[in-house]
Amino acid sequence: MGDDRARKRVLVVEDEDNIAVALDYLITREGYEQDRVANGGEALERIRATHPDLVLLDVMLPEVSGYEICQAVRLDPGLDDVKILMMTARGSAMERRKGLALGADGFISKPFELTELRAEVKRILEPGGEAAGHG
Repeated sequence: MGDDRARKRVLVVEDEDNIAVALDYLITREGYEQDRVANGGEALERIRATHPDLVLLDVMLPEVSGYEICQAVRLDPGLDDVKILMMTARGSAMERRKGLALGADGFISKPFELTELRAEVKRILEPGGEAAGHG
């Protein structure tokens, strides 16, 4: 579907360069615009400034945790339509519940399969897109 009206923007909040590079590759290849912040302290400012469609948010960040960022975004009425996909290396059920309770739209455990991540990003950014019936 080459519908390029407005390319979706994805902000990666991730302090590990090797993971950020993989995410950058994936996002760009999917046709989204990609931006990155490496620490929690800068994340909110960047989210407010650029209003991304989706934030790929690592839980473990320098300065401010992903949970705090998620909560702050959800408490800001101006950021209602910003979607959040949280990433954590621990990925326990409790972590997942906490992230979803704070308003995350999805939760993925690291190390993740790129196919799994791509499916999550698509699910969140293109609701109804799955109806094209794969499977």
